[in-house]
Amino acid sequence: MSKNKGLFSRFYPDEWVDSTYVIDFESFYKKGYRGLTFDIDNTLVPHGAPADERALELFKRLHRIGYRICLISNNKRSRVQPFAEAVDAEYIWYANKPSTRGYERACSLIDVPKEQTLFVGDQLFTDVWGAKRAGMYSILVKPIHPKEEIQIVIKRFFEKIVLHFYKKSIENKDEVL
Repeated sequence: MSKNKGLFSRFYPDEWVDSTYVIDFESFYKKGYRGLTFDIDNTLVPHGAPADERALELFKRLHRIGYRICLISNNKRSRVQPFAEAVDAEYIWYANKPSTRGYERACSLIDVPKEQTLFVGDQLFTDVWGAKRAGMYSILVKPIHPKEEIQIVIKRFFEKIVLHFYKKSIENKDEVL
């Protein structure tokens, strides 16, 4: 099992929560985090949906807390720009995640070092792996909506395997404590 743990641990998020909307962003701010980066589809809203009331309220709250925010998406500008404008955030479209360039560019756009920036996304092999490789704290959220494009459905199958070992590693940590 340790061989698998080593193999899969590069994909493990720093945290895994049910939803973006349950994250205690105030607590992270108190810990020194000043930048937030988000995927959009299935992280903030269902795939292709505009910014809804819940997202708009979240971003108002995040701005009040004092965060600088950037959206990082592999989607087209026509998808990302209107969403970013609605929530008053910087944005990077066609980020080519898991490449680290988009994450690094996001930190530059919001002028916050990667060590003080959180990334929130719903996919292990793009969102989380890219954030980890870029040196950012990563939070995996469960997808908002089950309907997804075929290439994502295929990735979800492999994510289940990795998340199985992630859960085991968390259980083992709890037993040691």
